[in-house]
Amino acid sequence: MRVNMKFTSKGKAAIENFNNEELLEIFARYIKTLTKKYDIEVDVPLEVNQNIVSDGTVIAMAQNVKCDVDTFFKELGRDIKVPLKKRLGGKLENVFKTEFIE
Repeated sequence: MRVNMKFTSKGKAAIENFNNEELLEIFARYIKTLTKKYDIEVDVPLEVNQNIVSDGTVIAMAQNVKCDVDTFFKELGRDIKVPLKKRLGGKLENVFKTEFIE
């Protein structure tokens, strides 16, 4: 399953303070932590995430989904807010909206 995480306008403002490698590292770290709690495999492939800031989207591939995928990505969104908020120095609501493509 392909998952598009489209950044909101506030989310886009926050990710402008990061480079692509930093964003990939943040997503990888938080996904790894959450997969200990949820029964799902998620990968954020580099080849389709070359320009996260300019695209305004992170694309992930989910496999072996044995949990509520919507809940997983909502929790990921809450977790991702932490480092983005620190660098932005302001308040953030939702940082991305999730679109699931079978």
